[in-house]
Amino acid sequence: MRSPMILNSATATAIVLSVVAFVIHLGATAAYAQLSPNQTFPALGAPDDPKVRVSWNRFHDVAGLTEILRQLEAAYPDLSEFLVLGRSVEGREIVGLRVTNEKKGDPTTKPTMYIDGNIHGNEVQTGETVAYTAWYLLEMYGRVERVTRLVDDKAFFLIPTINPDGRDHWFHGAANPHNFRGGMVPIDEDGDGLFDEDGPDDMDGDGHLMRMRIRDPWGRYVPDPDFPEYLMIEVDRDERGEYRLLGQEGYDNDGDGLINEDGPGGYDANRNWPWMWQPEGIQGGAHAYPFSLPETRAIGEFVEAHPNIAAAQTYHNSGGMILRSPGAEVGRMNNQDDDLYAFIGKRGEEFLPGYRSMVLWKDLYQVWGGEIDWFYGALGLVCFSNELWTEKNLYRKDLAGGEEGRRQRAAFLRYLLQEQGMTAWHEIDHPDYGKVEVGGTAKEFGRVPPSFLLEEELHRNMAFSLYHAESMPLIAIEEVQVSALGHGLHRVRVGIENHGIIPTRLKHDIDNGITAKNSVTLTGLEVLAAGQVTDPGRDQVEWQDGRPERLLLETIPGLSRVWVEFLVSGSGSARVRVEALRGGVAERAFSVPG
Repeated sequence: MRSPMILNSATATAIVLSVVAFVIHLGATAAYAQLSPNQTFPALGAPDDPKVRVSWNRFHDVAGLTEILRQLEAAYPDLSEFLVLGRSVEGREIVGLRVTNEKKGDPTTKPTMYIDGNIHGNEVQTGETVAYTAWYLLEMYGRVERVTRLVDDKAFFLIPTINPDGRDHWFHGAANPHNFRGGMVPIDEDGDGLFDEDGPDDMDGDGHLMRMRIRDPWGRYVPDPDFPEYLMIEVDRDERGEYRLLGQEGYDNDGDGLINEDGPGGYDANRNWPWMWQPEGIQGGAHAYPFSLPETRAIGEFVEAHPNIAAAQTYHNSGGMILRSPGAEVGRMNNQDDDLYAFIGKRGEEFLPGYRSMVLWKDLYQVWGGEIDWFYGALGLVCFSNELWTEKNLYRKDLAGGEEGRRQRAAFLRYLLQEQGMTAWHEIDHPDYGKVEVGGTAKEFGRVPPSFLLEEELHRNMAFSLYHAESMPLIAIEEVQVSALGHGLHRVRVGIENHGIIPTRLKHDIDNGITAKNSVTLTGLEVLAAGQVTDPGRDQVEWQDGRPERLLLETIPGLSRVWVEFLVSGSGSARVRVEALRGGVAERAFSVPG
């Protein structure tokens, strides 16, 4: 027989208070849900009544990002399509969303913007940025004219994470700000014939890989006097310290005398692309050969299957940078394309306070086999890589260097985050050292923004990507002029405009023959000759040899109009069609009088 429960007065009071608090919470929630429209007012920049409600001041694992995309597709079936591009090493789906208005043109011929994030598993806000962009485009369609025009005229492929394994391990496993950068292919980093056998260990079980210290009268470190709970400073050369730092949490798993020398993975998927690729020894993390990883291969096959992709954006963290090619000095860009890149990057600096537009090899470091170089070098399109988040945003100014900078970060944790993300030093038993102390900052601090700055980071970078998308080439036939020449002959002049600042073919594309030339085709009449008008004021035409009914153009420059001319015989209805692989398709009917 079960004994009756006997409650003392304190316990009973606590239960009553808990119930009352819960009822008050339910009442408050219900009251908020019942607010009338005239009691709430939307702030500029986002809808107050989205079909898909997402809190953008938090992070999502792979399943969470996938669910956001699926909900967006369900809410906007006419504007979006859920995609599965492939699977990761551990079998997770690499998912994305296509966003465009199919009723406003064939998606396979529209200029298309490709955007991905999270090729490095620990760079988690990049996935949120891509998902936010998809959400914003769909939720603002029909509300904001520029967004509506983008979705009508162009298309987007939005891939939040191309390293789902690393992302989920970072969220659900023990991590610090820097690990799980690569994927999960086992690598023998220490050359002992074993794979991933000695990675860091979460010795106190808190989900964060902190630092270790041990008391040592000959150590070189002492607690910082202002932040003794977790910050250490190095003493002068003529002083003794109190502690010796032991590095990241962990122990000698394989008994080889080293700690944390062979953790999960050990390669860099952003060194695995087939342009200026170099093997291990020259480029660390390159893996076996270009596209040797299932994740990069899936992206490569997808992109190459959609040749109308006209621009690309990849997201990384951190440092507040808008990076552009080349990754290595030997890949120097021609001046024409470099000027275009520099212009768009400079615009980005205006959108993203604290960010700098930089050439990768010259202003940061050298990279062989990087994704942005593949997009430009192999495919001939404009691609940027934004390094999301800069610590300038902690105080809206540059942080000091060295110990003073560490104190500024500690002060941010103390006063703006009320010490959340800070773990005080505490003692644990270590199998190799005996008693050690563990402490430091959470994995979420340092490379990713805190909640109240996260949504701003997402929106500003999204705005840069939308500006880049607006810059993509978009062709239109603005005018058709028909003039009688006598003897049944007519001159047909066609004015073709490119409404984007990016040409339909970059100089690098033209020089290397990466994509086909643009074409202007006239049907319905006999075409005797065709050419490009080189000087409209003086009627100078450069005539094409052969096949006059299909005139080929090297490119249509950005924000410009070009004229082409056809000499035709006969009269009646006719049609002109312009095709630019990355600038779209334009058609126009006209008639030639008899």
